This record gives sequence, C-alpha cells and structure tokens, in this order.
Amino acid sequence: MRTLKFTYWQDGDFFIGYLNEYPDYQTQGSSKAELIENLKDLLVDLESGQVPFVHKVEELQVA
Repeated sequence: MRTLKFTYWQDGDFFIGYLNEYPDYQTQGSSKAELIENLKDLLVDLESGQVPFVHKVEELQVA
C-alpha cells in the first residue's frame, strides 16, 4: 500500500481535487468519498499510460 497526498475543496455541491503529484489533472465527486474513489481511478489512468504527456511534480535538491 502506498500513500499519496491530495488537495481538495468544496465548490457548491461538489468536492473537487487533484493528486499533489499530478496537479494538472483534477477530478470531482458529489461526496468526499466519491472524490477519493475518482482520484484512485485517475491515478490508475495516469500511471498506465492512457493519458498522454503527463506532467509530474518532483523535488530538486540543490547544495
């Protein structure tokens, strides 16, 4: 099992969010639980190669 951070907010009746590792790809749900399931599905799509030109965020260490 792995742990990923995500960011979310509520806009009216919907919960909107994205995986912090992939901030360009948002999804939504009518509840927080549905949003989390949609984020899991999105992760599968992003990591399987189904989505072209995936942008990622990484850390750079500079001395």
